[in-house]
Amino acid sequence: MLDPVMFTGGVYKHDLVTELIEDLGGYLLQKNVTQSEIILLMLVPHDDMPVLEAMNKELRGKLERAPLAGTEIAVVTPTLAIHHLPHPACDVAEYLRRHGAKSNMIGMGRGVAREISQIDEYETALINEHDAVVFIFGNFTDCILKKEHLYQNLSVPVIITGGPEMKKEDLPYAFEYVPNVGRIAHRSRKATEIGSLDNIVAAAGRALDSVRSQISKDPLTTTPPRVMEAVREQVPDITQSLSPLPIALNLNGLRIKLPFEEYHEAVAMVTFDEGVTLGEIAKIVPSRMKNYILVRILPNSETGFVV
Repeated sequence: MLDPVMFTGGVYKHDLVTELIEDLGGYLLQKNVTQSEIILLMLVPHDDMPVLEAMNKELRGKLERAPLAGTEIAVVTPTLAIHHLPHPACDVAEYLRRHGAKSNMIGMGRGVAREISQIDEYETALINEHDAVVFIFGNFTDCILKKEHLYQNLSVPVIITGGPEMKKEDLPYAFEYVPNVGRIAHRSRKATEIGSLDNIVAAAGRALDSVRSQISKDPLTTTPPRVMEAVREQVPDITQSLSPLPIALNLNGLRIKLPFEEYHEAVAMVTFDEGVTLGEIAKIVPSRMKNYILVRILPNSETGFVV
């Protein structure tokens, strides 16, 4: 198992950390450099964590578990209209990014009103391409209760946010409910508001850990980070993608931001050292997001081997 961790420290000698990760067989997912500080998002083999912790102590950095690293989370609002897209939606999406996730904001086409709100097949499929989803609802308990049909058929963990205090038992189709995140007309600056954002991040972390636990019962044929490295080496046109993140990792695969019609065959022919191709161990299908390439790695129970 690979543990998602975040290293925060000085720029000086940070290359020792990246070299150690490579030596341990881990992966560097993201590197953010400021003037005098650096943040590294990494996947590290669980058994080798003491080695990394020893180096972190020597460099006097900060090392913490980052369960959101290497994942995509959808942030869904009922509509993109001003009364359904207040500041909390943007704050939630940005806060998830700060903790390592790739967040995508989705405004529903017909999510307005309690009695007539709907979610269509396209929106359902798009949300299911993510690892988890956060629904941003408002201040009324009755409205939140009557909109459970928007997410009850989703296959990914659902986190509901809203203004009122509610019990998790009132929302049987949700993984967790986070209160005190209603409609407000200002950015989240107060300590209580930041605390609510922390609660959303914590709930998302628990949801993603539950998915990791399910995957561990039937491991994937290979790891998504290894596929990412192989695609980078064997599909050089990925460097021409104008997206800030040309390859987005998921817990069970990845999204390659190249046109499906032009590049799906090249992606399927990506070959590993063991002699198998990506097309033999994964499903390669068009994504609902801009016709990108979606890769879903098959589990060990379907292929009969692990590479």
